[in-house]
Amino acid sequence: MSKLNVDQKTIKDLFQSKKSDFLIPDYQRPYAWSEAECRTLWDDIFSFAIPDEGKTEFDSNSEYFLGPIVTFRNEDKLEVIDGQQRLTTLMLLLRAFYSKFGHMQDKASVSTRQNIEKCLWKTDEFGEPDMSQLKIDSEVATDNDKDEFLEILKTGIVSKEMKSRYACNFRFFQENIDDFLTKYPTYFAYLPTRIMNNCILLPIEAESQDTALRIFSTLNDRGKPLSDADIFKAQFYKHFSKLGKKEEFITQWKKLEELCERIFHPASGTPMDELFTRYMYFIRAKMGIVSSTTEALRKFYEKNSYALLKDTNTLTELIILAEFWEDVSNQDADRFSNRVLKQFFILNYAPNGMWTYFVSVYFMQNKDNEGLLDDEKFYTFLRKITGFIWTYSVTTPGVNALRTPVYAEMVNIVNNKPVEFSKYKFDADTIRSVFDNFSFNNGRPITKAMLAWWAYQNDKQPLLSLETIFEIEHIYARNRNEKENSLSDARNVESLGNKALLEKRINIRASDYRFADKKKYYEGFTNSKGQVKEKTGVVELLDLTDGLTDFAEKDIIDRYKNMIACFINYLQQNNLLKQ
Repeated sequence: MSKLNVDQKTIKDLFQSKKSDFLIPDYQRPYAWSEAECRTLWDDIFSFAIPDEGKTEFDSNSEYFLGPIVTFRNEDKLEVIDGQQRLTTLMLLLRAFYSKFGHMQDKASVSTRQNIEKCLWKTDEFGEPDMSQLKIDSEVATDNDKDEFLEILKTGIVSKEMKSRYACNFRFFQENIDDFLTKYPTYFAYLPTRIMNNCILLPIEAESQDTALRIFSTLNDRGKPLSDADIFKAQFYKHFSKLGKKEEFITQWKKLEELCERIFHPASGTPMDELFTRYMYFIRAKMGIVSSTTEALRKFYEKNSYALLKDTNTLTELIILAEFWEDVSNQDADRFSNRVLKQFFILNYAPNGMWTYFVSVYFMQNKDNEGLLDDEKFYTFLRKITGFIWTYSVTTPGVNALRTPVYAEMVNIVNNKPVEFSKYKFDADTIRSVFDNFSFNNGRPITKAMLAWWAYQNDKQPLLSLETIFEIEHIYARNRNEKENSLSDARNVESLGNKALLEKRINIRASDYRFADKKKYYEGFTNSKGQVKEKTGVVELLDLTDGLTDFAEKDIIDRYKNMIACFINYLQQNNLLKQ
């Protein structure tokens, strides 16, 4: 069991302790507090320390809790995992107070100044502060202003040129301290003294970084816990610093973060974590790993003392992989053929995210020197994995079940072997039976996935935008049977044969439940206000409106049979059926 040192302390006791030598490590995010957070802090501690603006006597036994500081001891330093913003801001606040006591010689002011000194600077064996050694340091890799922070603490001076959050917040405290001194001169020494003596922090010192991070994730329900990518950033930072390429790395990392924020929207983890995950599958495949048990992201990259992140080529490949997915997201016609882009649209509605890992492995292995893929081979690959993932999601639901066949094929890809799924061929009759008995309700991702695939079986279907939101349309309206009772089998209303993709913007009113009423929405029209309502981009729906006056139960049944026959033929074309 991990050991923890937890002991509630005043700011004075914590900051003045000989053991308190704080380090904001390189993997932390930059300082983020603005004037709004500083104002909240100031107002709260002022109300606590000077109750009722001095009209009420202060209880010297009272305490004001400011929150936890989670650290772990790394050699002689206390690496700050949680509480960075709070700790940094308190240091700025104390430094702003300290500057005001420089020429005050009354006993209370001298005592207060000495106490602040011991909070900000390390002391020698006689308890005298060493003004060259601060009690806090920052190595945040992507914080270009950290040197400004340290300079402010050392000198107490902010020039007009300083525009960082550190400088802005320090000015804020200076202004409020000046205002306080003017209004309450007799209380001046009391405020910083009560802050140091009665404001409480909860320092939690863990024995390891992992333990500290787990505590942070548990305690922190408001801020953003450090992601795996934050830890990886630190390793890259150290590596590139040794190569004399620190600034180059920081620039590249920031651009990569911004890119990932635009293109990845994972259900869990950060966009950068998603990129590292996709790259991880490529490395796993190169290592020949076919096990369906997937290691946690950090555990995978920390092997051999983060050796993978100490390889300059790794960052280059991550950037190349991110740029590939950016072009997928942007439906870049210069990079991909129209047929490949259509296949990507279908895969975008996949019942799970396994396809993104699969495609990442294929791309990293098969890209040429310009980062491009052979169109014919890539198109064939995309069609095959679409057929397999779609079918497997019906016959063997769950992403975990998909791991075994897919991981084996990932290894085949990096060994330049074709993707065959040779051990997992499907039986046509079994597929038909399973599909006939499968409930394609709207809550199942495979339902929309099948409809996306079906839309593109129409040769006339143009490329649809990934930015357009599509919903599931019941061609034969659900409330129609309730009103007319015209279906011999009410279950047919939820049949795949009765569903299609339809743009969310085409908001069909519930009262327009007849097919004849719906046709105008599919085809587009101009309303009574002269507003043009665009037609759907789904060609099959337009074909139905052109060829049918009604869409009845027989049409549902016939359309479903056609969809299944077409799907089985698709599997046959992609060599996914047993011979």
